Amino acid sequence: MTHKAQHSPELRAAARHFGRRRFLTVTSAAAALAFATNLPAAGAASATERDAAQITENPFTLGVASGDPLPASVLLWTRLAPVPYQPDGGLPAARFAVRWELADDESFRRVVRRGVATAHPEFHHTVHVEVGHLLPGRVYYYRFRVGAWTSETGRTRTAPGRGEPATPSSALTFAAVSCQRYDQGYYTAYRHLAGEDVDVVLHLGDYLYEYAVNSAGGARAYTDRVLPDSFNHETVTLEDYRLRYSLHKTDPDLMAAHAAHPFVLTWDDHETENNYAGGFPDGSDEPSEEFLLRRAAAYRAYWEHQPLRRPQRPDGPDMKLYRRFHWGRLAQFDILDTRQYRSNQAQGDGWQIPGPESADPSRTMTGATQERWLLDGWARSNAVWNVVPQQVTFSQRRNAVGEVYKVSMDSWDGYPASRERILAGAEAAGIENLMVLTGDVHVGYAFDIKRDFDDRASRTVGTELVATSISSGGNGSDRPANWDTYMTANPHLRFYNGRRGYVKVALAEEEARADFKAVPYVTTQGGGISTVASFVTEAGSPGLEPA
Repeated sequence: MTHKAQHSPELRAAARHFGRRRFLTVTSAAAALAFATNLPAAGAASATERDAAQITENPFTLGVASGDPLPASVLLWTRLAPVPYQPDGGLPAARFAVRWELADDESFRRVVRRGVATAHPEFHHTVHVEVGHLLPGRVYYYRFRVGAWTSETGRTRTAPGRGEPATPSSALTFAAVSCQRYDQGYYTAYRHLAGEDVDVVLHLGDYLYEYAVNSAGGARAYTDRVLPDSFNHETVTLEDYRLRYSLHKTDPDLMAAHAAHPFVLTWDDHETENNYAGGFPDGSDEPSEEFLLRRAAAYRAYWEHQPLRRPQRPDGPDMKLYRRFHWGRLAQFDILDTRQYRSNQAQGDGWQIPGPESADPSRTMTGATQERWLLDGWARSNAVWNVVPQQVTFSQRRNAVGEVYKVSMDSWDGYPASRERILAGAEAAGIENLMVLTGDVHVGYAFDIKRDFDDRASRTVGTELVATSISSGGNGSDRPANWDTYMTANPHLRFYNGRRGYVKVALAEEEARADFKAVPYVTTQGGGISTVASFVTEAGSPGLEPA
């Protein structure tokens, strides 16, 4: 398969050219693509303002959310959608004034910040409020009002100050989640996560899936509702992606988790298309203008519907999602994007015997700019823990015992030179406590990261924690069919479980503890949650030990 640039300047320019027309329809054999990429600045009078008193049904059907906490700032999000399963959300193409409040207390007796934001039709009536001048390391409560309607109350928090030393009082607890295919099960794990005492939730991708959802909601097998036909085809247009976010975000368990905790998000492939690589659609070795149009639609809908800040707002088919956060001097989080800039998969995007093409040193998972950003950030880091939330399995994962084996060409195993540059950069920067967080594979893994995975005696240089899916893959099992093979073929693999849930991680100055949480089933509502395994890794001594 040919190795070419992921998306040339000419292709990006073509996608932006189409986007300059407010809503352009491009007809092809694949689909009609309709989207706009020119977004108004805050307060732009691009549509008539309507009196919010005209909204006669609850507009907060998708809940509230917060994200990207900084020491003095947090991002608040909501969307006005009285009829969420309609393309326009049940609102006219007009602007609405939305009041917001942030308080020290849940009863809002001590409001510390308030203001008015505008819900623009160009943003699909989503609202992104960057609230500043807050105190570090504090819990806050927030809500929105429009007309006679008040949203539910959300709970959020700011990060500790950058200079705050790592102490017991600055300890951090977070959850890592991924992969929530709507039609393969209920989001029961989110209901339990909403009740957890965590500071932040890290979403590692596959927030939605592009596949068709039938009228019964697939495995949910609804008998009390019928989903519209607009969900029963693959997402391609901006309208498709917007509607799919509406479907996911009306799930009460997901809404509860967003209202309870700030989220820090990154995407994987299904927010756009399965196994895409840069400008290459799934299964293709040729970048295409049509795919970049689809990517622009997907990226725009993603930003609209997530608690993301202004620097993440997309420009046509491009969106800078990689970014950095700090939790005092305890942790530095380097959020990666391993989809937008990667080289096309070698030898196809499935499992293959590694060969010269996948070993090509020019191949990249992150792109040169993001790779340099990561390594430079490590060189300047003074954090106890350097945490890398990203998408696909980082550690080597052989599928057979012996000299002949296959690896996933869609994971870092398909980009070994890129992985080696990352590990060499961590070594050069003196990173002692590296923790990689991963989603994608619908199972829970715990890996010791080896400096050289082909040498079983190689030293351990970090930890990889792989969060299983929320619902993707159905109910799953404690011991998948290939459990014995994987555990034998990969001695650095310390844990493998196929049930649904999340990973809860507690970081302190001396050690990190990871609890793998799982629910018994997702194709039926309800069910408890249990801790199926716990591990600790000591600061300065990489490697996982059972807790």
